Amino acid sequence: MAKFDPEQFEDKYANYFTELQRAYKAAFDTMNDTYDSELVHAIDQQVLSESEPFYEGDGQFRVELPDESVERLSGVVADEERVEALLDRYVDEIEAELRAVFALEE
Repeated sequence: MAKFDPEQFEDKYANYFTELQRAYKAAFDTMNDTYDSELVHAIDQQVLSESEPFYEGDGQFRVELPDESVERLSGVVADEERVEALLDRYVDEIEAELRAVFALEE
């Protein structure tokens, strides 16, 4: 594992691509094992593929979602409230996995 450097995270895809993949994959696996896999897959492919992780400082990450995230979903039957709740949970999981991958756990 590469030692985490906040300045290098600004160019995250050049410096930490493997670690980002690992964090997103671990979050996906957790979500897929726990929640409706069809909805998890849809969120992963149609929303999170366009997300952007940022380092906020003090060991904290923030995942920015694309505009109109819920409206992007197609091919799944789920009400907006359920999608938003699952998406929020998924983002929390990604942020936790980013902290774990970079050994920045609270």
